[in-house]
Formats: sequence, C-alpha cells, structure tokens
Amino acid sequence: MSGPGRPTAAERSLLIRAGVLAARGHGRVSPNPAVGAVVMIGGRVVGEGWHEGAGLAHAEPVALAAAGDAARGATLVCTLEPCSHTGRTGPCTQAIIGAGIARVVIGALDPLERTRGEGVRILRQAGIEVAVADGSDAARAREVAAPFLIWAATGRPEVTLKMAASLDGRVATRTGETRWISGPEARSLVHRWRADADAVAVGVGTAVADDPMLTARGMPVAAGRAALRVVLDPHARLPLTAALLATLDEAPVLVVAGSGAPAERVSALQSAGADVEVTPAAHGPMYLGEALDALGRREVQSVLVEGGPTIAGAMLDAGLVDVLAWVVAPVVIGGDGAPVAARGVGADRIAGAPRVQRPRIERLGDDVLVMGRLRPVPGEE
Repeated sequence: MSGPGRPTAAERSLLIRAGVLAARGHGRVSPNPAVGAVVMIGGRVVGEGWHEGAGLAHAEPVALAAAGDAARGATLVCTLEPCSHTGRTGPCTQAIIGAGIARVVIGALDPLERTRGEGVRILRQAGIEVAVADGSDAARAREVAAPFLIWAATGRPEVTLKMAASLDGRVATRTGETRWISGPEARSLVHRWRADADAVAVGVGTAVADDPMLTARGMPVAAGRAALRVVLDPHARLPLTAALLATLDEAPVLVVAGSGAPAERVSALQSAGADVEVTPAAHGPMYLGEALDALGRREVQSVLVEGGPTIAGAMLDAGLVDVLAWVVAPVVIGGDGAPVAARGVGADRIAGAPRVQRPRIERLGDDVLVMGRLRPVPGEE
C-alpha cells in the first residue's frame, strides 16, 4: 500500500527506469554518484536525465531541463536523494524547488546529506511531497550507486575481487602457466570492468609474475578517466622494468608500500614515475585496510582487484571484499603443485565461509561467471 511517504506502482516502475539511466554514468562520474532521474506528470514521462560526468549537470537538473515548463506540478523520480550543497554545480534541491515540482520520489538516501543539510528535509520544508523507497526498490537504487555509498559511509572504495579458475579451482598449472584459463569473452568483460573502475589493483606477486599493464584495452574510456593502477607491495619490490612503469603515459601507477619498505626502494620507484604511499602498518590485514583507506582519501570509490592466490586469500580472510566476480573455465588442471585460487587462512567452518548473496550466473562463451555481493551496500530503509 502506497501513501505520501511511499512510491506508487507507477513511480516504482519509473525508479527502475531511472536506475537504467543512472548506469550509463558508470565509469564516468566518480567522485560523484551515478544517478538517474525521470519527470512524470499525468502518467506521462516528460523528461529524463542522468549524471554524465563530474563537473557536469546532475541527473535531476538534466531531467528538469528536458521537461521544461511541463515540470511544474509534476513528480520527479530519482535514484538518490538530491544534493543540497554547492560544489562544481549548484544544489539539486534548489533546481527542483525552482522548477515547481510537486512530488519527489527517492530510491535511496545519501549518507553525505546527513551533514550537508538533508535534501529530503529541504524539499519538505519547501512544501514538496517526498516519498522514499524501501525494500527491493531501495536495494536496486543503492546498488546502482554502490561505489559512492560505500565510500561515503566507510571512507573506503567498493572492492570487487575478480578471479578466473579451472573447474578444480586452480589458477595456474604446476609449472606456473596461467594464459589463458578463461576465454576471450571473459577477458573482454574484464577490460570493461577496468574501464568502469576508479582503480585496478594487483598484489606485487602478480605484478612480478605476469608483468601486466592493467589498462582497459579495446574499451571506450571517458576523457581523463583511465583507472589508477595500484600495486599492493608491502616491501616496495616492484621491478623498475615493470610494464606498469613503462606505460605511465597511459595511466598513473600507485605503489602502496608498508612501513617496513626500504627507503631506497621507495625512492627508486618514485624516481621511475610511480606515486608511492607508505602505510603505517608493515604488512598483513592492517596494511590492506590502510591501503584501502589511502585509496579512499584519493576519492577512489571503486577498485577492481585482479588478485593472485595470495592477495585474494588475504582480502577474503580480512573481510575486505564487497563483490566477488568468479569466472569458472571448463578445464581441469589438476596436480598437487598447481596453485589454488585463494590462499591464506581460510574458513574453519563452512558456515563461516564467505558466501555470495543472490549470485548472478552468466555464460561467457564456454566460461561461467558467478558474481554477487559478499557484503551489503550500506543504506537506510
């Protein structure tokens, strides 16, 4: 049953549409959230919009501009609570009030609005009716803005751990060969994920063994939006000849070293063009958490971790993974010496093992993708 404080059936449908619009901003809008908005009057959609990039108009003013005079007395449906502050653009609350909107339907509340003036409160004080979604509607809205909401609530980016393994959970043969376990469709999707992420991270073991570039090859990337390439490297041992350092003209590189890293190695990496952040911790779970804190301070809201077994196990053991993206290839590698996908301590009991909630299962050529959240998106019902 709907009322002034809850969306109607028609408004719930428009929240889904607004979420589709918001998703068009993925990979383009950080450090802002991906937001979509729809203007409706008399059961007819008269304007749509989404946030296309940091510094550009937010979704709500775009949708209001598309609606024009038809916005007066209309309903605005948006995925996230309208902002009430002035940044690179003006406050969306004032644009909504000025357009004469009568009712606003919000998919998810913005945790930063708790200290900025509260968009909902400002709209209601202006005499505008406000409805806030709950249940599955709110969950969908939070999902589309998940990187922003996680960063706003925790100061850390959303962590997606990507793994590719054989049917028997191996990530390489006993001789160390890794290319290619997964097929071209899965590898292409990984490049799409790289293009959408604020940062792409590997452990130093993977950086040394595979010498990756970590760029989004073959994918359109918004101007100035090349993902920050991050090496989790407690002892600052990334080779100065690494492909990451040889391709600094394509994307920046951040080496996160621990407090015990030799000063001469830190200096050498800096001289080679890498940005180096030294965490207070030397290594271990504390180091990983501080590495995420460092990324958060740089306004990195999403990081794709393309981990080898060591970093994957450590991140899972520390409970730092938000989303797991696991590609299973139809091959059996076998062998006692072949490395498994995740090392570390692991779970003592099945009940305590990380479990993907409501996994999405998708065919990628001959491979299968299992993807879903290990931790919920923070938010309020």
